[in-house]
Amino acid sequence: MASKKSKPRERQIGKKKVQKKPLIDPKYKNAFWTAVIVIILIIFFIVNNTRSVQDRGPYPPNYDPAKHKHPDTSVSHTLYGYGDKDSINRHQ
Repeated sequence: MASKKSKPRERQIGKKKVQKKPLIDPKYKNAFWTAVIVIILIIFFIVNNTRSVQDRGPYPPNYDPAKHKHPDTSVSHTLYGYGDKDSINRHQ
């Protein structure tokens, strides 16, 4: 009897899976998501800063504006080391 020489075959179990091509190249994946997040943040920043400011509502009942002191917006020279007699232009 003659022996048959056959090439060993690889057993194939199931069907061969087809590799899916990714939508975004993995090399540029991080840059893509970073750009998407930055664009979303810019949109939120623009929307937040373009809305109109709410009008002030009425004062509460029994509110007397004469009793409350409003904040002073002028610069206090004593904070910067100048006395009352010193002038601001002393470095000239």
